[in-house]
Amino acid sequence: MSDSQLVDPFGRRITYLRLSVTDRCDFRCTYCMGEDMQFLPRDQVLSLEELYTVADAFIALGVRRIRITGGEPLVRKGLTSLLARLGARPELEDLAITSNGSQLAGRAAELRAAGVRRLNISLDSLRRERFAAFTRSDRLPQVLAGIDAARAAGFERIKLNCVVQKGRNDDEVCELVEYALARALDISFIEEMPLGSISSHDRTRTLCSSDEVRARLAERWQLTPSLERSGGPSRYYRVDGLPSRIGFISPHSHNFCGDCNRVRVTAEGKLVLCLGHEGALDLRQLLRSHPGDGARLRAALVEALQLKPQRHHFDAAEQVQVLRFMSMTGG
Repeated sequence: MSDSQLVDPFGRRITYLRLSVTDRCDFRCTYCMGEDMQFLPRDQVLSLEELYTVADAFIALGVRRIRITGGEPLVRKGLTSLLARLGARPELEDLAITSNGSQLAGRAAELRAAGVRRLNISLDSLRRERFAAFTRSDRLPQVLAGIDAARAAGFERIKLNCVVQKGRNDDEVCELVEYALARALDISFIEEMPLGSISSHDRTRTLCSSDEVRARLAERWQLTPSLERSGGPSRYYRVDGLPSRIGFISPHSHNFCGDCNRVRVTAEGKLVLCLGHEGALDLRQLLRSHPGDGARLRAALVEALQLKPQRHHFDAAEQVQVLRFMSMTGG
């Protein structure tokens, strides 16, 4: 098969895969999962070999960027072996990881040596009590130490991801930007997506738009729009004379579906074509019913792409629009 076949009905070519290696996490972030989250039985999670087989099929079909996600990917045993196999693939232009940062202090150099080029780290607050409320875990010092270790490890780029919520951490966006600028880190501010049923906050009251965040930052810095793209949905701005980029991911206020180039595979092997829709293809059943049949897997992926929706339709007035939590989908 040629790479031109991984194209959806709207002419969008899929070149970016977000591959979840686990639904487990050592945090319980309030916007990502329930406090009493029930995790998948081990036998329902794709093995490392199955994960590589899925990635290999996507690479054969033209995917050039892979981001490893979770849950928290660093809790997955044997992850480095998978990363090393992917990092050795010459076709890949980018191998990245999204992490909560809790284990980076002892793992950052290992990840870089395995071929990981870029790293995203979730950081919703620099205030310890507030961080603990967001994550249900009092480990801000470990995360900050992990960020320092990542900087020392020599990744091509490191980006902080902050989910902004009105009345909970929107007063901290300038402080977070100052932290990023001082360390030559990128930072993206994210509008919360209505995924999974939560009780910690009312999403209709806490939704903070990218425009509101950008207006607050513009009071302190002159933000210049940038045409740079990292493969994902962030729209970037620059602060003159500094290497950092400030990004905005705006699923509510500035829909970014028109140039979507990505799909997700969950830890249990579900191919998710769009975050805002429930439909998914069961790759695990295919992998285990037809082991070693790469042609069948590739054909199934090409066929599934014909079902990719044109866009999501997130509505801030609706508390839950997709039942699965973000931790089950992969970030």
